[in-house]
Amino acid sequence: MRNEEPRVAISMKGISKRFGAVQALADADLEVACGTIHGLVGQNGAGKSTIIKVLAGINTPDSGTIEIMGQRVDRLTPASVEALGVHFIHQDRLLVPTATVGEAVFLRHEPRFGPFVSRRTMERAAAALLKTYFDLELPHGLLIQDLTTAQQKIVQITRALAQRAKVLVLDEPTAALVKKEVDSLFTVLRRLRDDGIAVIFISHYMQEIESLCDTVTVMRNGTDVGVVSPKATPMDDIIAMMIARDVGDMFPARDAKIGAPMLEVSSLSREGSFADISLAVRKGEIVGLTGLLGSGAKELVQCLFGLRQADSGTISVDSRKVSIGSPMQAVKSGIAMLPEDRRAHGVALGLSVRENVSLASLGRYSRIGFMHDGSERSAIGDFIRELSIKTPGGETLVRNLSGGNQQKVAIAKWLSCQSKVYVLDEPTVAVDVAAKVEIYTLLNRLASEGAAILMLSSDLLELSGFCDRVLVVYRGALVGEYSGERLDSDQLLAASSGAQLAEGAPV
Repeated sequence: MRNEEPRVAISMKGISKRFGAVQALADADLEVACGTIHGLVGQNGAGKSTIIKVLAGINTPDSGTIEIMGQRVDRLTPASVEALGVHFIHQDRLLVPTATVGEAVFLRHEPRFGPFVSRRTMERAAAALLKTYFDLELPHGLLIQDLTTAQQKIVQITRALAQRAKVLVLDEPTAALVKKEVDSLFTVLRRLRDDGIAVIFISHYMQEIESLCDTVTVMRNGTDVGVVSPKATPMDDIIAMMIARDVGDMFPARDAKIGAPMLEVSSLSREGSFADISLAVRKGEIVGLTGLLGSGAKELVQCLFGLRQADSGTISVDSRKVSIGSPMQAVKSGIAMLPEDRRAHGVALGLSVRENVSLASLGRYSRIGFMHDGSERSAIGDFIRELSIKTPGGETLVRNLSGGNQQKVAIAKWLSCQSKVYVLDEPTVAVDVAAKVEIYTLLNRLASEGAAILMLSSDLLELSGFCDRVLVVYRGALVGEYSGERLDSDQLLAASSGAQLAEGAPV
């Protein structure tokens, strides 16, 4: 079979998809051959998830053609895709915890004896599939909740094989696995490939792409920019294809005077998320933080604001150790946080601009329990002008503002607190370029006034173009610190994905 021209399992041509003003896919192609493991890579927002949702029948494309195993399909649904032999192994395992292995494998396709489910047949058939494909034996009646993460992933794959899968699509399948489990999963995938099954493997971990995949489609800005062999193409070339280069003059020059440490984290750990993290952010400094989904970077910033609790380690603000068990304690300690989901956590959509901005600092505008309307309105007016918040006035409801202006309102809320440390979680996500530049300018001003800023972002161009230093978290560990000439998006992507571009890069 290996000497024959491989048959095309998936052919997607000229796929375009728009969501409102956002062009998620623009004339994108994806072609996957039977008996191959095909990688799909790209930065966040490159279009990977959208094209897979089109294949899954979740999103309907605006234009383009799709063929599955040589059959043209004009209208896909999740049920019709599965009937054609395409199965999806999601990052979230989506298994019923209290089901047995056999029940999970044959869910909705249970073998029956008349009107009754034949449990003995079901358990034996599941055991036979596990033994045949994975050389794995699990006790009859074992519950899904008693399996390891890797075993649950194998049960998902076995369920697809029980339905005669021809194509497997795996979305970040190794994010929650340890190395030994990853190696076992890769052995299984190579065996399935050799049996003629097509595998689409989506991952940010470039080392995995290099060692596992036969071919790779690289996506950027909603379209495919190349199909390469990872065995013949250096990882730095693939990474370069993933990153747009034209950053223009988006990032204002950094000229703040950097002083003593304002935020210090020592040996902070949270089981299952990150371990032994130590870092410092100084007055006037903007420090970037990045890591892939599941790396522990997001959980780290949440611990700094009391949204999650660390198991061990210490946090200090302005040389004073602080105990942060809740967001209220974080605010009292001088830490402000801008969350990623501004609509859910950053602003109150049903309140006015004025009410949102003053929400976190009511004490500044009240006397003996009563609001001082004059000082409040004056201060909010100053914020609106300073941040160029596009609003008819302070009484406008925040839900009526654009995303970028909602983000500015969320920032203004914490500016009014006059905090010492600002922890920002994806501060420019889903805002337009002009709003991004205004936010960068504002953060620059905060730093020049002595604030310490820790900014979590998945936008590597943003981090490399704007921050003084960038810290990289990889699978729960702080693996690199980049500054000066070594601070570029190639290095950051290589470190966060486990690849290594430059000799001596700390990954």
